[in-house]
Amino acid sequence: MPLALNADPWRRMELAHETEAGSTEDMLVDDQGESENEVEITNVTKGGEKADPSHFELLKVLGQGSFGKVFLVRKITAPDAGTLYAMKVLKKATLKVRDRQRTKMERDILADVNHPFIVRLHYAFQTEGKLYLILEFLRGGDLFTRLSKEVMFTEQDVKFYLAELALALNHLHGLGIIYRDLKPENILLDTEGHIKLTDFGLSKESIFDENKTYSFCGTVEYMAPEVINRKGHGTPADWWSYGVLMFEMLTGALPFQGANRKETMTQILKAKLGMPPFLSPEAQSLLRALFKRNPSNRLGSGLQGIEEMKKHPFFSTINWVKLLSRQIQPPFKPAVVQTDDVFYFDKEFTAKTPKDSPGIPPSATAHELFRGFSFIAPALLESESPPPPDHVLNDNNLAKLPGVKTTPFTDDYELKEVIGSGSYSICKRCIHKASGHSYAVKIMDKDKR
Repeated sequence: MPLALNADPWRRMELAHETEAGSTEDMLVDDQGESENEVEITNVTKGGEKADPSHFELLKVLGQGSFGKVFLVRKITAPDAGTLYAMKVLKKATLKVRDRQRTKMERDILADVNHPFIVRLHYAFQTEGKLYLILEFLRGGDLFTRLSKEVMFTEQDVKFYLAELALALNHLHGLGIIYRDLKPENILLDTEGHIKLTDFGLSKESIFDENKTYSFCGTVEYMAPEVINRKGHGTPADWWSYGVLMFEMLTGALPFQGANRKETMTQILKAKLGMPPFLSPEAQSLLRALFKRNPSNRLGSGLQGIEEMKKHPFFSTINWVKLLSRQIQPPFKPAVVQTDDVFYFDKEFTAKTPKDSPGIPPSATAHELFRGFSFIAPALLESESPPPPDHVLNDNNLAKLPGVKTTPFTDDYELKEVIGSGSYSICKRCIHKASGHSYAVKIMDKDKR
């Protein structure tokens, strides 16, 4: 179940029944050729154990899938009492090994990434039978719902959404993350109408420069040719999907879609793109640049990266500096009457009584895989922490920051084995010399950050 809070998150028009993996048939995952090693948890944040289900009041059901549910919840404890969040709840016992890997990957990416156009993770915690991700509540619903009502958007609307999305993708690519599941269902709108990219369950870390991954995964209609033919793909695969999304928003149809999955994949690999004549020359030019079957020739994949995209005539009216700072007014602002308004979510779910039923405890092995899952956003930790005593501070400006110590870490702690790693950090076990207690410490590379 994706983080996108829509009623039917895996839907595509010609496919309806579910596969063994729990998602509809168009949602394919085949990691043949990739390592089956467990993905270690990073960002193990001290204090993460302070959050638990009892701290949240269930208000509405926002979505439901084979693995669990998404609720609208209200925090009832300090420091953020009264704040509304979206709570994604996953049942450990129903998650297969690969699903567990992807859940941990998603949590780790969300904990690491901070960008105005990417959904924010505020808490992560677990019980014996369930995993919980507490995310910002985005009242505007998803682009799929808006697109299904309007059929297609104007070029001005599409330009705005694509520009914000390009900045989000570029940020991920800079961190070595391929998104791999770009589609309208996974793009949410906040209260002001700005986009937020969500659902990182199919993302892949540590893909820099010429590195490739060989997974066959994603939603078929949005897959790049190199994903389908399994010749290896990198970040350019996201720019192909970006082109599919652009075409769909401008025309109300998909550029490549056959009578079944096989025909759709054949079209993606071989069919000539049918360009609607009502599109502007600039839009047609951008689509052709994105639909290059050779990923090395695709716009956005060159040495200049997103700078090529920014210079394209289609985006000539975009002020990228103002866009990043959210100073450009979105084309559509959701009409929200109350803070807990769920108008933009499917009534099939919002009409249900919210109930977080007990999860079936998984095997001991499965439970151990999620060691270190807990997380609290740094801003929330800072609001809970009192300032350091005066004797800790010195004349160094750094030491004036709450919670910062200038004494060497190894004076108080003994570093032990590595327990996790990410694209620009590692997580090690350490022992507090005075108390003998074990902790997890995250060590980040400033140059990569």
